[in-house]
Amino acid sequence: MVVPVIDFSKLDGTASERAATMAQIDSGCEEWGFFQLVNHGVPKELLDRVKKVCSESYRLREAAFMESEPVLHEDNQWPSSPPEFKETMREYRAELRKLAERVMEAMDENLGLDKGRIKRAFTGDGRHAPFFGTKVSHYPPCPRPDLITGLRAHTDAGGVILLFQDDRVGGLQVLKGGEWVDVQPLADAIVINTGDQVEVLSNGRYRSAWHRVLPMRDGNRRSVASFYNPALEASISPAVDGAAAYPEYVFGEYMDVYAKQKFDAKEPRFEAVKAPKSA
Repeated sequence: MVVPVIDFSKLDGTASERAATMAQIDSGCEEWGFFQLVNHGVPKELLDRVKKVCSESYRLREAAFMESEPVLHEDNQWPSSPPEFKETMREYRAELRKLAERVMEAMDENLGLDKGRIKRAFTGDGRHAPFFGTKVSHYPPCPRPDLITGLRAHTDAGGVILLFQDDRVGGLQVLKGGEWVDVQPLADAIVINTGDQVEVLSNGRYRSAWHRVLPMRDGNRRSVASFYNPALEASISPAVDGAAAYPEYVFGEYMDVYAKQKFDAKEPRFEAVKAPKSA
């Protein structure tokens, strides 16, 4: 099995190309919860700069990363070295945010929702700003990968995750049909996966996928993950027609539960945030 690779530029192609690409996105969300986008519109030159500044910051991690927040967003402290890190990552994050919203619009259409419905859910109909954070990680080589677990299996709590992963060193795997499948390194691709909130909004059609990162013997693995999540104040509930399979809740309350149960089954998390029925 191979994680789907989708040419995102075909959304702007002929009617038949667009229909085929929309079907691929729908299948990637429904059957995998993971897929890779190529020709996604993020300039290669920018991706090359992101790789460069992230690698340099890693080498300077004692001076840069230890003084900064682990997740980049506009309100926290960013690494100061190298000097071009901040501007490069701001430019990259702007491109990734636009890409995330295009992917969500494709999900809207495939789910039979009005355009922008998922974004409106994430923002409380525009009353709140969604959370958009970026986490830069480096996984060093491990001489004895048989002795450690790596990053344990989990689903992501939020909405849409966009990963610019290392194009040489693997390790990321997704659970598909009871088997762990490698998310193959692919140069300049953006890996998309859906989080728990998309599962709820789709009423279970787009289920968040379990994934993990294995320790690797050779090579340092770079990971630049961006998270387009609901505002903490946003109310989340199924948006598609049919009997609701999930409760309505406030995303911030879900995050409180997730922080304690990240590596546990999903279902108890949803049960924990279910509002008690009035007498």
